[in-house]
Amino acid sequence: MVGDVRTCVAAAAFAWAGLIPVPGTATAQPAQGSIALAPHRAVYEITLDQSRGGSGVSEMSGRMVYELTGSACEGYTQTMRFVTRITNQEGATSITDMRSTSWEDALAKSFRFSSSQYKDTKLSESTQGDASRPASSSEGKVELVKPAKKQVPLGPNVHFPIQHSIALLEAARRGATIFQADLYDGSEKGEKVYATTAYIGKMHPPGHNKKLPQVANAAALDGLRSWPVSISYFEQGADKKDAAPSYELAFLYFDNGVSRRLYIDYGDFAVRGALKTLTFLEPGRCDASVKR
Repeated sequence: MVGDVRTCVAAAAFAWAGLIPVPGTATAQPAQGSIALAPHRAVYEITLDQSRGGSGVSEMSGRMVYELTGSACEGYTQTMRFVTRITNQEGATSITDMRSTSWEDALAKSFRFSSSQYKDTKLSESTQGDASRPASSSEGKVELVKPAKKQVPLGPNVHFPIQHSIALLEAARRGATIFQADLYDGSEKGEKVYATTAYIGKMHPPGHNKKLPQVANAAALDGLRSWPVSISYFEQGADKKDAAPSYELAFLYFDNGVSRRLYIDYGDFAVRGALKTLTFLEPGRCDASVKR
């Protein structure tokens, strides 16, 4: 169960991409609508919020570092490292170190991913693959390399992580309160597609960030609107009226895509993620000379 932490972070599209207009792009337009992702690095402090019976978790602390680079023309690379220290009910402590990197092209037709998980410095799991399709809404396939060579089919209209993040922000901007989409992020050994349902709360006007704990460089969020968002992840094909989600993710989503006040509920325990540092990075090239 603890190993699923990487799954939830990747699946949500933490895909938490900074979504602000990229300067100097008058001669080229982003391939996926009008939203361009602003590269950034965010560090979150992870703490245990609650542990329910049977979880086997009595204490947890850790840190997650997420980084996005690239541009709306050349595609985006996401890297993440999530390290947690977990103590069980018997007092035994272990350290889990999850690392992932992925690249998604601007047209959402190609998605490459690689992830590894270490437990107490020993590699316990590794996944690597390449997903492709003729168009963003068409059927596709995944060529897995690790943990074993295997081909996995992808149905039509399955979102990749960056594509999902863009669509979620677009839904929030137009005032939608519910956004549903199937999501493939390479988690669960690269073989699973999640059915997601996002609930988008009432918009907070600019200035809401000033009410939150101060974080270096986060003042850039002061003039932006934001939305409380909660996403439930279900096994594909499950009856959402009766089935419990595999996990749920909640966060405050700013109009530039930066997220604060993370909350991840796995059912038998839940954790919080507080933004500690935020750094905006230089965007990649996005001009007429870049092929899309």
